[in-house]
Amino acid sequence: MVYTNGGAHVIFREKQHERRRMYTRHLNLPKLLEKKSILLFGPRQTGKSTLVKSSFPDALYVDLSRADTFRELSARPELLRERLAQGSRIFIVDEAQLLPELFNEVQVMLDRDSHLRALLTGSNARKLKRKDVNLLPGRIWQQEFHPLVFPDLGSPRISERSSRGSLPGIIDSAHYQEELRSFVGLYLEEEIRHEALTRNIGAFSRFLEAAALSNGEQLSYRNVSHDTGIPESTVKSYFQILSDTLIGTLLPAYRKTKSRKAAATPKFYFFDWGIVNALLNRFDVSEQSDTFGKALEHLIFQELKAYLAYSRDFRKLTYWRSLSKFEVDFVIGDDVAIEVKAKRLTSARDYRGLLALAEEIPLKRRIVVCRESARRLTGENIEVIPVPEFLAELWAGGIL
Repeated sequence: MVYTNGGAHVIFREKQHERRRMYTRHLNLPKLLEKKSILLFGPRQTGKSTLVKSSFPDALYVDLSRADTFRELSARPELLRERLAQGSRIFIVDEAQLLPELFNEVQVMLDRDSHLRALLTGSNARKLKRKDVNLLPGRIWQQEFHPLVFPDLGSPRISERSSRGSLPGIIDSAHYQEELRSFVGLYLEEEIRHEALTRNIGAFSRFLEAAALSNGEQLSYRNVSHDTGIPESTVKSYFQILSDTLIGTLLPAYRKTKSRKAAATPKFYFFDWGIVNALLNRFDVSEQSDTFGKALEHLIFQELKAYLAYSRDFRKLTYWRSLSKFEVDFVIGDDVAIEVKAKRLTSARDYRGLLALAEEIPLKRRIVVCRESARRLTGENIEVIPVPEFLAELWAGGIL
């Protein structure tokens, strides 16, 4: 099955063999930009720049990662306005977080011309969190961008993604292991050392491995501190660095249950499963292993997070765990609860968390996503849905 929509075709090449891979990204930027200017946030290598360029080939394009462009606009921000005077109605500023001072100039331009559209991209939110940064309230929408998901790929590709992850320049590479290791190395060099986010790169490297082991688990700063020999306060700041640089996400706990007291600690997920594999030097993930179950849970997390972002559905994505150990992998708003199992045949014990949560709040849907061969409805009205069918229905707007 191939999924297509009105988005831009994005082509990636594998250098060694010059094989062309074309993806239609689900996020339709032209349609979104018709409504409002956009600040597009996404981690490195997710394909932001490629999508932006292919979507708007005639727009004024400014790349702040180029040293000469950065120097010119740092000295004279008004150059952006002068260049736009050539007649373009759309202008793009790539890696906009590198020069937050430019946002004031963007505001002037948008205020003068209501038909003008700005598309700003960023891969690091840290600099933009300063109190003096103008994030253009009322003039611009923020939009998340994610690695490849089901509609981009045209199929779940579970086996590949459990080993390779979902980055467009890596998933099809014959040398994906080396590409993932390189990504981790470049992240340490460019994001951490270059921006002086921490002075102790060795300690941060140890922390990254411990964070990979904690992926998809409730966070315990104390345990990570004990395992790495890094002070607990520093561990907290390191997780904040991962969040600010879009490398990781803290998934909050659902806490509205009353009779069963809920855990308050968030879970942590790296933005891509391939990064977890690279940090742990683990690439062969057997479908019979516990690791595969964690990979499948991570994949569903990525799909849910991307779907909510791309459809601009602002319901909160959380997880639930009671202090008495009932747990549900994902809760969307107060309406839908989803448990992920890598099993080919689920049983009543796999639904315990869903049933317990349903006693607390009036859920509209209770779903188990698994590898069973056919969809079914249990006697307790639990929907058991195979992974491919779940993803197809999710992106067609039928789950949430």
